[in-house]
Amino acid sequence: MARESSKRSGLLALTREVSPSITRCELTHLAREPIDLETARREHAAYERALAALGCEVVRIPGAPELPDAVFVEDAAIILDGAAIVTRPGAPSRREETPAVAEVVGRYLPLLRMAGPGTVDGGDVLRLGKTLYVGRSARSDAAGIAELARLAGPLGWRVEGVELRGCLHLKSAATEVGDGLVLANPAFVDPAAFAPAEVIEIDPAEPFGANALRVGDAVIHPLAFPRTRARLAARGLRVVEVAAAELAKAEGGVTCCSLILAPPRMR
Repeated sequence: MARESSKRSGLLALTREVSPSITRCELTHLAREPIDLETARREHAAYERALAALGCEVVRIPGAPELPDAVFVEDAAIILDGAAIVTRPGAPSRREETPAVAEVVGRYLPLLRMAGPGTVDGGDVLRLGKTLYVGRSARSDAAGIAELARLAGPLGWRVEGVELRGCLHLKSAATEVGDGLVLANPAFVDPAAFAPAEVIEIDPAEPFGANALRVGDAVIHPLAFPRTRARLAARGLRVVEVAAAELAKAEGGVTCCSLILAPPRMR
């Protein structure tokens, strides 16, 4: 991609194009609606420009036209400090997404790989400090969470399972928006699970407004949730709005569409 910021943050943002087969995406909690491919691609391109404007070097993983959910790269890997874990996604149709993601992530970070039989989607994994909170969801099961703990534990990470209700992934319910600061929907997850972190609750009229992507000192947040965005701004957070309505029909959010990493060579 073109470099759109002269000020680099030292971060890479790995992305992948919207597949022409996205209309066949996996759905768990939403009814299927028509997805306009060209609109989805325009929104995704604007999202990549927002990442670049925040100082990220945007690196595209090769596309996969035959894989409907390929744009949601977050589910294929978990980025830690100085390493990454390649996941075993909960939907069997999505497991073919991981090799290409692993190949690109592996250029920058050492890789560990989940072997199964358990499953974890990266969208269920929320990093807070040195703890990985993992949503117990339709995509991430007890065996997968236990395997993640075995892989991440020796690297200094604690793994905690978190109960969910009514949403696809943990990051549909809660995301980090600042140091020790979480944006959450208490209807989807108990905010007490993240203690001692402070919690900003979403506006109740915007149940999917908890998905936000922290990039440095800024937060990327969907245009569709102005009331929740006002709560973030009221806390002094720098909020960057992006349109994300088409990919939301595929149960996607702003965290799903990138992997943010600071490779050791860039530190």
